[in-house]
Amino acid sequence: MSKLNTEYLQRCIDTLEKSYEMIQKAEEGSIDYELYRNALVKGFEMTLEQSGKLLRKNITPFFASKKATDLLSFKDVFRHAHKHSLLTEEETNRWLKYRDNRNNTAHDYGQAFEEETLSLIDDFLTDVKNLKKVIDND
Repeated sequence: MSKLNTEYLQRCIDTLEKSYEMIQKAEEGSIDYELYRNALVKGFEMTLEQSGKLLRKNITPFFASKKATDLLSFKDVFRHAHKHSLLTEEETNRWLKYRDNRNNTAHDYGQAFEEETLSLIDDFLTDVKNLKKVIDND
């Protein structure tokens, strides 16, 4: 299997980190804060989706066909990654939590939701960087 291209994932990580850095400098309640918070939420969503897509491709060799992995739900992709020792149980549980948060995005764009997403960013950045290493090493 050829090595997966993770350049776009790295770009998503870099953008998310920059948004996180900028929101920490902005005054809470200011337009800048809201702008960076919005960018952070969108960056989180994009990075999460890209992570799932790449991990799905990464676990394909463990299945009889590509079609079999195409049928997996997002969460099942991460469960299978854990099953094949690509992720720890703790990492997998956090990824499932990130997905739950992302699914809430589609239904609730309120400030409370955005602040909840913000509270996940430290762990998420660590986990997505570790996931990128796993994908790059295969």
